[in-house]
Order: sequence, then C-alpha cells, then structure tokens
Amino acid sequence: MSQQYPGGLITKTPVVPSGPYQDSTASGVWTLDQAAQYVKAGNWPTSGNIDPSLFIENLFSTFLYTGNGSTQTITNGIDLSTKGGLVWVKSRSAATNHFLFDTSRGALNEINSNTTEEQTSLANSLTAFSTSGFALGSAAGINVNAATYVSWTFREQAKFFDVVTYTGTGVARTISHNLGSVPGCFIIKRTDGGGTLWAVYHRSLGATQDIALNSTSAAGSSTLWNNTAPTSSVFSLGTLGAVNASGGTYVAYLFAHDAGGFGLNGTDNVISCGSWTGTGASPGPTITLGWEPQFILYKRASGGTGDWGIHDNMRGLGVGTSSTSGTGNRLEPNTSDVETGASNFANISATGFTITPTVADINASGSTYIYIAIRRGPMKVPTSGTSVYQPLTGQPNGSGLFAHNILTDFSFYHFAAGTQNWGVQDRLRGSPDLSFNSTAAESALVGGNVWSVMTGYINPNPGAGAYDSWAFRRAPGFMDVVCWTGVAGTAQQINHNLSSVPEMIITKRRDAISGWIVYVSSVGATKYLTLHNANAPTTSSLAWNDTTPTSTVFTAGQTVSPTGGTIVAYLFATVAGVSKVGSYTGSGTTKQIDCGFTAGARFVLIKRTDSTGDWYVYDSARGIVAGNDPYALLNSGAANVTSTDYVDTYSAGFELSSTAPAGLNANGGTYIFLAIA
Repeated sequence: MSQQYPGGLITKTPVVPSGPYQDSTASGVWTLDQAAQYVKAGNWPTSGNIDPSLFIENLFSTFLYTGNGSTQTITNGIDLSTKGGLVWVKSRSAATNHFLFDTSRGALNEINSNTTEEQTSLANSLTAFSTSGFALGSAAGINVNAATYVSWTFREQAKFFDVVTYTGTGVARTISHNLGSVPGCFIIKRTDGGGTLWAVYHRSLGATQDIALNSTSAAGSSTLWNNTAPTSSVFSLGTLGAVNASGGTYVAYLFAHDAGGFGLNGTDNVISCGSWTGTGASPGPTITLGWEPQFILYKRASGGTGDWGIHDNMRGLGVGTSSTSGTGNRLEPNTSDVETGASNFANISATGFTITPTVADINASGSTYIYIAIRRGPMKVPTSGTSVYQPLTGQPNGSGLFAHNILTDFSFYHFAAGTQNWGVQDRLRGSPDLSFNSTAAESALVGGNVWSVMTGYINPNPGAGAYDSWAFRRAPGFMDVVCWTGVAGTAQQINHNLSSVPEMIITKRRDAISGWIVYVSSVGATKYLTLHNANAPTTSSLAWNDTTPTSTVFTAGQTVSPTGGTIVAYLFATVAGVSKVGSYTGSGTTKQIDCGFTAGARFVLIKRTDSTGDWYVYDSARGIVAGNDPYALLNSGAANVTSTDYVDTYSAGFELSSTAPAGLNANGGTYIFLAIA
C-alpha cells in the first residue's frame, strides 16, 4: 500500500500491527522513518495511529489557577478518571498545607506532605477526577477566592509514574507495582495513623538509607527498605511502622528513572531521578539530562539539613539575567510557607540545568542533593496553527493581562497608534524585556511578573493606549527558545529541542548592546541578516561558522555568541499545514505564495534579501483581507500603517498585490518569509 506525501510515496509493509505506530486504517505499521516523514508532512500522527501516552504533555501538568471560593473545573488535559494518578495542590499566596489527592484513595481524601497527619476526608476539596483534569469545591486551602494556586498532576503510566496502595503486615515483604521499570524514587505515607513520616527511597541514596519528605533532616541509615533495592516489578519493605505496620494502610508514589518508552521512536526519557554534589561556587554543577526540564523536586541529602524545593516552568524555572543568576519561584513540600519569589536556583538549558547559587539548601561544597526532574513538553508535533500561535489587538486589559488563550512561551507586543519600541518576552528568560527595533540589553519590566499566568502574559505598565500582541507556544518542528552563555574565542554548538532542522534562527545578546542576528536557511550559513534594521545580508563566517544547523544543534560564532555574553535564540521551522519558512522571487504583479495551508495565513513576516528591506509583519487580528491590510515593521517602533493593500488572503498561504512596494514584491527581488496558519 502507498500514500502520497510532499516529496514522494511512502509504502507500508503489510505486517501485523504492533507498537505505538499502529495504523487503524489498514493492515500495517509505519516504520520510524515513515512516521517521521508523515509528521513533517503534517499527515501523522492522528488519534487513530498513535498512543497519546507516548508524550509527556498527556502525563504531567503544572497548572496555575486563581481560587473563586465556589467550584471550578481544572482542565489540564490529563486523563485521571480512566488512567489514574496524583494531584498535588499548594497555595502560592497563603501559608497553607500541601494537599495530595490520588485516584487510588479517591476524591476528597487528602494527605499533607508538610505534616505527619493521617488521611482526612476534606469536604468540598478535590471533588472529582475527570478524563481531562479534576474538579474543585470551595474548601479552604484549595479554592479560596482570589488566592493563587499551583497544581501538579502526575498520570499513572509505565516508565513514568505509579500509585500503589497496600496494607501493612509487620513482616518484611515485597510490594508489587506497575511502573514497568526500576523505580528511581518512591515516596510512602501511612494514611490511617498520625505521627508517621513521609518515607522516601531514592536511587542515589540506595536501599540502606531513607529521607523524609516532611523534614529538613539529611538522609540516614535505615532498614525501611529491608536493605533491598527495588526491581521493575516490586519494592521491598522492612518491619518499621512508617512503611509496614501490621494493619496499617499506606499509599506509595513511584517515579521512574531514564526508562525510555516515550516520543516518536518510543525510546525517549521523560523523567530522571539523580543527584548532584555541591561546589559552593557559582555557577555550580551542571546536570545533564539530555532534555530541558519543566519540573524539579530536590533536597539536600548529606552534609547538613535543608528544606525540600519545587521549581517549575510555569512559576519561573528558566534562566537568569547572567550566567551565574538562576531563577525560579520556590515552594517547599515540607513547609506550609508561601511561594518564595524569584529565588535563585538554576539556569535551564536544552539539555539540563546548572546550579547557580551558593546557599546551603542548594549548593554547599561537598553536600549531596537528590532530585526528580520531568521533561518539558509538548513532545508531539502540532497539527494546527491555532494551538501554537494567536494574535490579538486592543491589549492589555485593566490588570495588565495580554489575554491570549494559548499556553504562551514567547510573545511580543507593539503600540498600534504611535511610536514606541517593540516589547519582546519569553517564559524561559522571565520578566526582562527586549525590543526588536533596538540593540539595547534586556531590561526588567517594572511592577509585575510577566509569566505569573500560563496563557498570555502580564505587563502592568506598557504605556497608555491599545497594543497589538502576538503569542507563540514552543512545540516540536514549529518553534523553540534557547538561552546560553558565550565562551572565549570559538564557535559553539548550541543544543536545541526543535526536533527538526531550524530554518530561521533569531538571536540577541541579552546582557549588552548588540544587534539582532538572524539565520535563514534560504540565505545560508555564510551570511546573516539583522532584525533591528533594514540591511541586506552580511557575509561572515563569524555568525554561523559557515555551518548549517541540524535537528539537534546549531553553530554560533563570535558575532552571535561573544565571550561571556548571555544570548537568547528563537528558532522556527516548517510544519506542514501549520507553519512555513520559505522564500520567493518577486514579480511586480499579483503573486500567490503557496504555504501548504488550507485556510490561509494568519501571520506573515517578510524581508527582502537581495537588497535592503524592512521586516514587514501582517496578521489576521489586524486584518489580512481583500481590503486594506495593516502592517508594522519589526525594525521600527512606528505605528501601524493602515492605508495600504499589499498582502491579501489566499487559502494556501498569502497573496502579494501588484501595488506592493519593493520591500515586498519587486520584479526579480528575492525575499524570505515566515507564515503561520
């Protein structure tokens, strides 16, 4: 059997369907190469031929919400009622307990990681688990009006997470589990009696030590695990009451470690349980995971006491303003404390994280620290432009919220009616602001945290008047954000998680005055463009080291990555039916640009490359229509131009009019573009 895809035919071998790539429409499975090609072509995956459990976005969620004092439904896309799992809730703005609910013990039944108390049934708390999240009542600590909360949801899935309940015997024994791999960490709590600690096993400590989740104490010698390491089917218990009192009831939460089983090829890791040794220096140790983390739970395990900490990318886990200044708002599982704002922790990279402070809780010289880290999603290639991009006009509202309805990782805004610098933000960098039309270093926004929300972003002081705003979500094949620090005198290979070859890379030095340097595949790796002005391409080996990017790295020379500089890059590529990075030759007449879309482009960025030319931006919020089409220039802070008709709708992409200026459609001129459906 064969099917057409852009570039040729794919033939399926008629074999017995098996594995994650089963095709429900015919007898046969895709090979990995076939699957990758179909993803790139936008024809695969579909609900009929892929298991959603292969992707971390279906297994784990950090979800922020504001209490309403009544009832509300949290829709985070995690199937709890069918698959099972754990919901962990903590108030960010008030000193309340941590509340843990799981499907094995049932709704309303809560335990607190910061106390030794037994399970209680808390009326109007977590009232139900659903196929897409959970429901909340009005209980104090869970849904107080105007209070802010974070919830972490872990779905049961082999090689990721499991929940086990059991009754103690008082006799050394083993307990079966369904993790499908050797646990890297498990946490046990007795649920029927108060006064018992939260007992933690971690692979970095071994089976002769334990550590308590509700305590600041370091790890100590222990017989809780009967001096026996867990296996892929059981974990072992001694006779102590904290884990195995006769007649006692218990819940265990098990976390996998580097077990593979995920992603398009079924071998990617999504969770790691490891350790680092403190250096007392800043920057401190670098932990290499092979992927960018979105959640880290950690604890000092030797050399002294220390609180547990949780950081996540919805609350500021990212990079600081320099190589030695990490970010992240911390919550402590062993305390009821409010969130600690902007506490230093680590600088996040595409392959792991680097510890930055020298405080004892995180980086005391010679101390051992254990952690659980979870991979950032999504891992699935997007199938619609609306899931990863949204333009808006007339922003922000009275509270400074730019009210996009997609999870926002990268955004920029523009004053519609007057001259003002562009504003450019991303979740990885946090609050500091950049401007496309300026070479200035990043500067902190005054009066608020841009990324204290999940969808959209907040800027309390953008200035009076209405703004246009563009929001983007990072997703494989579509868009990625990377930050790094330049090293002395050499080109660097910079890791990224785009999962395809970048076709456009927009870079900016953050810590000093420097231009915006741009790579575009059609221009090539021997030249670069500058976003802050209208210049033609510059030939130089110091930008990209004359080296074409790959699906895992791109090369940054000293122009892009100067010694000691901190740099950010925004990467884009083509996803069939979603985005298109391309080029065309102008005709001076009406010209249609086929992007492979079905309902036209909602975003178009165009730059002339054989001569000087501005960076034109069009979008559907301001109007890509048959009449006038407002545009702005990324290299200028000037107001929108609203009285021209240069770019119109076209179902497969966009259309250039015969009246368009030389910057868009000169006869024989060459142009690059980024379009999003």
